[in-house]
Amino acid sequence: MALGTMLKAPLLLLGLLTEGLAQLAIPASVPRGFWALPENLTVVEGASVELRCGVSTPGSAVQWAKDGLLLGPDPRIPGFPRYRLEGDPARGEFHLHIEACDLSDDAEYECQVGRSEMGPELVSPRVILSVLVPPKLLYLTPEAGTMVTWVAGQEYVVSCLSGDAKPAPDITILLSGRTISDISANMNEGSQQKLFTVEATARVTPQSSDNGQLLVCEASSPALEAPIKASFTVNVLFPPGPPVIEWPGLDEGHVRAGQSLELPCVAQGGNPLATLQWLKNGQPVSTAWGTEHTQAVARSVLVMTVRPEDHGARLSCEAHNSVSAGTQERSIMLQVTFPPSAITILGSASQVENKNVTLSCVSKSSRPRVLLRWWLGWRQLLPMEETIMDGLHGGYISMSNLTFLARREDNGLTLTCEAFSEAFTKETFKKSLTLNIKYPAQKLWIEGAPEGQKLRAGTRVRLVCLAIGGNPEPSLTWYKDSRTVTESRLPQEPRRMQLGNVEKSGSTFSRELVLVTGPSDNQAKFTCKAGQLSASTQLAVQFPPTNVTILANASALRPGDALNLTCISVSSNPPVNLSWDKEGERLEGLAALPRRAPFRGSAAARSVLLQVSSRDHGQRVTCRAHSAELRETVSSFYRLNVLYRPEFLGEQVLVVTAVEQGEALLPVSVSANPAPEAFNWTFRGYRLSPAGGPRHRILSSGALHLWNVTRADDGLYQLHCQNSEGTAEALLRLDVHYAPTIRALQDPTEVNVGGSVDIVCTVDANPILPGMFSWERLGEDEEDQSLDDMEKISKGPTGRLRIHQAKLAQAGAYQCIVDNGVAPPARGLVRLVVRFAPQVEHPTPLTKVAAAGDSTSSATLHCRARGVPNIVFTWTKNGVPLDLQDPRYTEHTYHQGGVHSSLLTIANVSAAQDYALFTCTATNPLGSDQTNIQLVSISRPDPPSGLKVVSLTPHSVELEWKPGFDGGLPQRFYIRYEALGTPGFHYVDVLPPQATTFTLTGLQPSTRYKVWLLASNALGDSGLADKGTQLPITTPGPSGLPLLPVLLGLGGLLLLSNASCVGGVLWQRRLRRLAEGVSGKTEAESEDRVRNEYEESQWTGEQDTRSSMVSTTEAEPYYRSLRDFSPQLPPTQEEVSYSRGFTGEDEDMAFPGHLYDEVERTYPPSGAWGPLYDEVQMSPWDLRWPEDAYQDPRGIYDRVAGDLDTLEPDSLPFELRGHLV
Repeated sequence: MALGTMLKAPLLLLGLLTEGLAQLAIPASVPRGFWALPENLTVVEGASVELRCGVSTPGSAVQWAKDGLLLGPDPRIPGFPRYRLEGDPARGEFHLHIEACDLSDDAEYECQVGRSEMGPELVSPRVILSVLVPPKLLYLTPEAGTMVTWVAGQEYVVSCLSGDAKPAPDITILLSGRTISDISANMNEGSQQKLFTVEATARVTPQSSDNGQLLVCEASSPALEAPIKASFTVNVLFPPGPPVIEWPGLDEGHVRAGQSLELPCVAQGGNPLATLQWLKNGQPVSTAWGTEHTQAVARSVLVMTVRPEDHGARLSCEAHNSVSAGTQERSIMLQVTFPPSAITILGSASQVENKNVTLSCVSKSSRPRVLLRWWLGWRQLLPMEETIMDGLHGGYISMSNLTFLARREDNGLTLTCEAFSEAFTKETFKKSLTLNIKYPAQKLWIEGAPEGQKLRAGTRVRLVCLAIGGNPEPSLTWYKDSRTVTESRLPQEPRRMQLGNVEKSGSTFSRELVLVTGPSDNQAKFTCKAGQLSASTQLAVQFPPTNVTILANASALRPGDALNLTCISVSSNPPVNLSWDKEGERLEGLAALPRRAPFRGSAAARSVLLQVSSRDHGQRVTCRAHSAELRETVSSFYRLNVLYRPEFLGEQVLVVTAVEQGEALLPVSVSANPAPEAFNWTFRGYRLSPAGGPRHRILSSGALHLWNVTRADDGLYQLHCQNSEGTAEALLRLDVHYAPTIRALQDPTEVNVGGSVDIVCTVDANPILPGMFSWERLGEDEEDQSLDDMEKISKGPTGRLRIHQAKLAQAGAYQCIVDNGVAPPARGLVRLVVRFAPQVEHPTPLTKVAAAGDSTSSATLHCRARGVPNIVFTWTKNGVPLDLQDPRYTEHTYHQGGVHSSLLTIANVSAAQDYALFTCTATNPLGSDQTNIQLVSISRPDPPSGLKVVSLTPHSVELEWKPGFDGGLPQRFYIRYEALGTPGFHYVDVLPPQATTFTLTGLQPSTRYKVWLLASNALGDSGLADKGTQLPITTPGPSGLPLLPVLLGLGGLLLLSNASCVGGVLWQRRLRRLAEGVSGKTEAESEDRVRNEYEESQWTGEQDTRSSMVSTTEAEPYYRSLRDFSPQLPPTQEEVSYSRGFTGEDEDMAFPGHLYDEVERTYPPSGAWGPLYDEVQMSPWDLRWPEDAYQDPRGIYDRVAGDLDTLEPDSLPFELRGHLV
């Protein structure tokens, strides 16, 4: 604090000194050595300035000094980046230029010239650079930019503080554009030396006119081009002006009752605007108001409907706001004019003629009073007396009394009391009455049926009572035997009488009585009265008995009891005859003497005696009362109640049929009185719960309801019924029908070819029907499904399909179908296996197998046979049994249905030991068959066979052939052809190499050609010796076919087809002989396809690693000798290579291997032996080995064969040049 005090005085002194020095005048004369001297300058902070210095000796060293600090001769003035020397030194110009001046530049400056050869050292006079700093901010309290709320007339203090400035700024405070005079200012030191701040304080008293205006603080300074300002908006609160009620019209306060009054109340000014409310007699009636800020007006409209009770009410409008010293009010007193709300006439307007009528007319309160006058029709009557009284709400009540004589001619005239006043000239207030002058009727009589006429009960009779004149209108009351006649008011009672209303026609009055005659109307007197007048008439009514009653001497009867019944006819006119019958059977009775009865009729009685039995229970004994004159009969019956023990009726059902899993209802037809107390059911000695169970319920009728019926529910059910009179029993049988279930079906059923066998199907079913068994043979072709040659036998639950002289074609799947009418039918599948001796396949490609005899290669011989049961294979070499214990020999046997295969693998084939003739023999209990396979050395291929023309055009021919034995190496084909008469041969390679069809192109039309087909492998070609490999052809001409070549071609085709037919016939005959050797007799239908199947599939052989990895390479009949020519192949299906083994010539044999796969299998697991047979085509609809499925696996050796084409025979290794031993 002390330091601050010490610093303030020197700063103030320095500031005053600076200001004083800045105002010193520079001498007009220029010192010697200078041609331009600096001057005192004033600059605003941030501006640039230049202090001039011109030296007469240009070569001198010149520098500037700032407050005695030398700045140096360098023009860039190091250390002062905003300072630099300007001008041309050669001309002696050394002006000091300062950029962006700030307060640090406020100092004394002098230009100094150093001593030189040109002259002495010189120093310019000191000059002052005064830097003006404008105030940048104004701090206003209250805060600038806000809305400040003040109350008009109160004093408030406002302060304004300027920021740092030089010199100190002048501060002015203005409100609504007016300068505030009551202001004080204090100057203080700024945040730096030479800077000052000024704080100004003003006292302000706002007025309502200042509302929404600005209070502005302005700071002006020489450093400012325009004053800086800070302001806030003043929100001045002031009370509103007095409220004003705008009365509609000139006569303030005067209104009429019923008028809708709208009174606006307006209050001008006020901040906030006024809050308005309406009061009625000091009580608030409306607190709703609106404001219009643009006009500074608050408005409230009172809407009310004026009522009489508002007379004298004081309506006030009050206005105030939050700064109001009190509430301002404007009031109006209401003066209400209202008419009388009603006119009342006191007294009765009904009077007997010739008597005085006295009435009074009174008006309700009105303001002003009203006058009253009387009118009878159009005639004015003078009142006897008029009175005025004070009424409600400041009004008056008027009363007028009237007395006059009642005359008959005045009856029905209107008597009116009218009120009028000058204040209500446009309105009329009146009250009217209608005079009712009473006088009696003049005549009365009855019109209707004449007295003494006989009327039958039920006859509709109309009686009319008529009267003339009278006021009031005569009531015309009807009486029956002195009792007033009224209509039946109860809806359950019959409406026998209809009493009409009194009707008027002119001066005549009538009332109708319509009645339907009954017994009570007989001799009754009907009277009509109108006042003192009356008229009467009497009716004679005939009626049957009103009631027939039967009396019994006993209520509880049992069989054998005697019952006496008496029938009483209560009353009738005329008398009746009584008779008895029981359910239509007439009974004789005893009659009593007639006697008098009500309604002036007569009564009768008759008795009958009965002997009852149980059959009489519930029967009706009827008494009939007949009136011959009326031709009408009235009956009553007595129902016999005979108590007896339960008795089962003749329609009782004793056998009930139900379907298994369905519902059954065992009905009860029993008669008993009283009803049976209990129905007890017993089944197989066990009593069924009367409360029901999971699957049964005893109905209220005693019937037994069963659901989810099973065959175990079949049997006798005993029913025991009991009541208080005794018991009864019955036996009911429940016959449960259920769908058949096959219990026994021998699958498979086996039979030898030519033998007989029964396929037996045993079922459990109910009912057992004679024709419920049927048989089907499974197959797609209709001829395969025929069962005409089989015998169907059905006996009880067993059905048989008997097959005589079984044939291979009858093997396959059969279905036993049992349908006894209960769904679903039972179906059972059984396979018929026809056993036959082995039949070994002899496909030509398997007759020779080639292998290199180098003791490093292996060969596999494949033997396939068909037969049932399973076949055992044996092998011989050159007729000597093969020793399978030799490790070089491995044999595996496979069984799949009726197809059996044996694979003999020879390891380390030796030319000396293994080039031999191997014989495979297939044997089962029914016989044996064999085939020969020759193991030979690798050699040239055999010639292809079956060369034929498929299609022929003038320029091409399509050929087809069958490949021969390939010699153990991959073979390819090429064609040699020549045109007859033209020297030279043409050669064409067949592509792809293994193709068996080829189109030869480039031929000439109408030309004869000779074509040869050759096969070749790495060892050479097949040669041209075989006639089957050459074919003569003649191409057709371009416009037509020459007759001779066409005939030659057709002849060749016929020869080929005949040759194939002969071959097929020979093959068919061989198969027939095989079948005859097994069955012992020739089958005429041997061409039928065989569907034999024997599902004891199994495999045998050594299960070592080597044998379990049999591949297609080992299984197919084509072998390679060297490792170089035998790359390892992935395992594939064994059967592919033999798809051409059987052709269409073997269509008699087919062995389905898929129909009964559910039979226990002993095949090798997947991945071991199973894949070898996955593609065997043995379905019953595919009877031949499809040629299109043949895929020669030797294609993988095409590259090897191509590489060997260039080898000469002598260049082959020794292993490939072996010979058959």
